[in-house]
Amino acid sequence: MTLNGSDQIPLPQPVLAPLTRAAIFLVVTVKPEPESYATIRSFCSDLAGLIRAVEFRDIEAGLTCIAAFGSDAWGELFGNPRPAELHPFREFRSGNRHAMATPGDVLFHIRAKRMDICFELATQIMERIGDAVLPADEVQGFRFFEDRDLIGFVDGTENPRGGLALEAALVGDEDAAFAGGSYVIVQKYLHDMKRWNALSTEEQERIIGRKKLTDIEMDDAVKPASAHTALTVIEVDGKEVKILRDNMPFGQPSRGEFGTYFIGYSRTPRVTELMLENMFVGRPPGNYDRLLDFSRAVTGGLFFAPSVTFLEGAGEEQPAAAASATPPVASDSPSASASSVRDTSLGIGSLRGERHE
Repeated sequence: MTLNGSDQIPLPQPVLAPLTRAAIFLVVTVKPEPESYATIRSFCSDLAGLIRAVEFRDIEAGLTCIAAFGSDAWGELFGNPRPAELHPFREFRSGNRHAMATPGDVLFHIRAKRMDICFELATQIMERIGDAVLPADEVQGFRFFEDRDLIGFVDGTENPRGGLALEAALVGDEDAAFAGGSYVIVQKYLHDMKRWNALSTEEQERIIGRKKLTDIEMDDAVKPASAHTALTVIEVDGKEVKILRDNMPFGQPSRGEFGTYFIGYSRTPRVTELMLENMFVGRPPGNYDRLLDFSRAVTGGLFFAPSVTFLEGAGEEQPAAAASATPPVASDSPSASASSVRDTSLGIGSLRGERHE
């Protein structure tokens, strides 16, 4: 990897950090005024020091924080160049299923073994930037029994590890100015637990495509084509292309709220977008993810997490050149959405720095 044509190797944010017991997902919008954008730029270069200060209170807690930025705010914050594939979240809609876009300029993904240290870092972040932003969403996530989600199935079994995780999640030389960065898609799903729990275990397993107790994937000969595990497999030239997930359960039982916060890091957002198209529209259209009969997405956002090297160099100066134009928002109609991402190569070639136009 190189950065801006130099020999400097960019230091990624801790995208590849181990899964933790607790997390806070904090999304804010920046107030549309120059001083607010200047506050965020200044904070970018100070974030690493703030994390170290809070982390030092319990080194064993494994505190990390990833900051990522949405398309609409990027130009005002950092000007040009911009990450090659950063654009507004692409909506997908079919029938009563809707992967919706919701407001968000900055995402903070805070995680640790303890919720209190996550809470402290979130508090310190808002102390620094609170006057410059408005809250859009905040979710406190936790690890459930045996790393299961609230619908009872193990989540994240197929996450890539080691070098495969790096290859799946981090931008390489195909966009050298932003090497070491990662595209992040987030969605908050709410589950209808009464209806879900009314299903038999066998019916639930057919919807997910795995055995509930053992987490063993069902054989392709008996797995329905609409199973969640079938529709979220993306292959390029016969090879599966993965993303890195760190989903977390969340909820408020007194309010009847039970959910999963989906967060997926990827080298290109097109992989995750194609998964969402398969789930919400179907592969082929109409063969949609039956889990969506029991779960609905209530938020959606696409962000880019630049390298630590980029953040530390952001500084306070007004960007020299604002983005000349906002990338077009893709239509939420199934046909338009499909045409924007349905490409057998996904434009990512071998995922080793090659790029097909």
